[in-house]
Amino acid sequence: MEFRLQQRMQQNLVMTPQLQQAIKLLQLSRLELADLVREEMMENPILEDLAEGPEVPAGGGEGVEASRHEAEAQQMVSTEHLAELEDRREGAASTPEERAASKESHEEEYWQRFLDAYSNQAPMPTQGRLSSDELPTLEATLSHRTSLTDHLEWQVRLSNFTETEVRFAMMVIYNLDESGYLTLKAPPEDVVKKSRAALEKVGHGRDREHDREGDGALHEDPEGRESAAPEPAPAPVPRELPRAWTLADLAVLAGLELEDAEEVLKMIQTLDPVGVASRDLRECLLVQAELLGYDATDVEWQVIDRHLHNVEKRNFPAIARELKCELEEVYEASKLISGLEPRPGRNFTLEDPPYITPDVYVHKVGDDYLVSTNDDGMPKLKINEQQARSLMKDPRAKDFVQKKLAQAKWFVRSLDQRQKTIVKVTQCIVEKQREFFEKGIEYLKPMILRDVATTVSMHESTISRVTTNKYVHTPRGIFELKYFFNSSIKRMAEDDIASESVKQAIKKIIAEEDPRNPFSDEQIVKKLEGQKIMIARRTVAKYREMLGILSSARRKQYY
Repeated sequence: MEFRLQQRMQQNLVMTPQLQQAIKLLQLSRLELADLVREEMMENPILEDLAEGPEVPAGGGEGVEASRHEAEAQQMVSTEHLAELEDRREGAASTPEERAASKESHEEEYWQRFLDAYSNQAPMPTQGRLSSDELPTLEATLSHRTSLTDHLEWQVRLSNFTETEVRFAMMVIYNLDESGYLTLKAPPEDVVKKSRAALEKVGHGRDREHDREGDGALHEDPEGRESAAPEPAPAPVPRELPRAWTLADLAVLAGLELEDAEEVLKMIQTLDPVGVASRDLRECLLVQAELLGYDATDVEWQVIDRHLHNVEKRNFPAIARELKCELEEVYEASKLISGLEPRPGRNFTLEDPPYITPDVYVHKVGDDYLVSTNDDGMPKLKINEQQARSLMKDPRAKDFVQKKLAQAKWFVRSLDQRQKTIVKVTQCIVEKQREFFEKGIEYLKPMILRDVATTVSMHESTISRVTTNKYVHTPRGIFELKYFFNSSIKRMAEDDIASESVKQAIKKIIAEEDPRNPFSDEQIVKKLEGQKIMIARRTVAKYREMLGILSSARRKQYY
């Protein structure tokens, strides 16, 4: 081994911080981009939102007009001022020869004009805008959805339950899943903690000392007083149970007899929504059927009690044979069951529905389609020249201002490049899928990332970033840009067809079938062959499942 000096030439791909920032912005969704822009504005004092104006003064119209002109005069940045500021920055960082060379660059001139255009735009008028003191508080604008737990607690508080029954009811309520079914899988510590909080929320004041003696950890007197329990305390619950919890475990923990616990559970199941706190689908449907006036002597009750598996398979003749009744009665019972609610808690979900905001718009003007970006809700950035000047007066802040000014320019440049790239890719997609916009989904052409990448002279990874989580508003509806990329399916003596068009063809065939005699997958294959689409039966089954369409046996209607 020895030390030596050696020269070697090689090519390396080095990603500058500016390039990394541009790539990061390109793959962000619209909501993520808006959050990033606001975060950058908070960190960079050179950047500000052009749409933000001063508050409206309390005086008359003349004061408003004067304030508006003053704001325009303060925020209007001339090209000369920016050039002077740029000269200061370059003078501190390089020689005159280097400054002259950089000014001769066409790219720098373009971006300088771009930044000037951003800065020279007047702010939005502030007349009629409320001040921050007049706007409603954040708490006044928040909305709170009623959860299933809150809804049931409210009904329990209005019911004529004893303190022990309330404690048991709260344990049941806090063991419900999203569908409203009773699932006893929580550890004892969690149940005790939730039950204590629920009882404190309910606010019942009866038998505090008894409850303290009965369950100890569930209720404690805030003043620390002790009194003798009128009844013996229930048996202690083990800290760890090797099995799943049962209703008897909750009854013991609440100090309630098992027979009484069953009665309280039945009363909870009759609350709104009916069937809540059921332990399985059968019990849930039976509670609803009983409320409708059916009992064990009715066919509907017997079908729910013993033949739900045959109803799922739509094996109605087997039900009729076992119950020794007419087939029409089984049909009527099945119609009743289909109208019951199998998931009582579904209307109380706390999940917010997803909202989609398009990134670009496609408008038809005459015979052409125009692509425009959606700038609503996005901050309009500009460089605050006045802030930069004030900071430049302090020699200690000179390096800081130079760094933030460069970051601001690169950030605005990256945002503009992102918008241009999205518009460019969308225009290419519109040109290649013009028949789709003219005639509909049946004319969607097969297309892959490479087709667009070759046309716009970009890499496939860039096209993938551009089309991910980006949405376009078209005359045909709102689509994700990824929607227009489909694999191809061969057709006889014709051009290939997109897989999405094949799915729509399958959906159309099933929509036109006879509900009493639905098409099988093999029959759908023959129907598609009549449209010159060659596809295998297993592919039809896969596309049908992707569309959420049941098999022919489950689609068949008997009534």
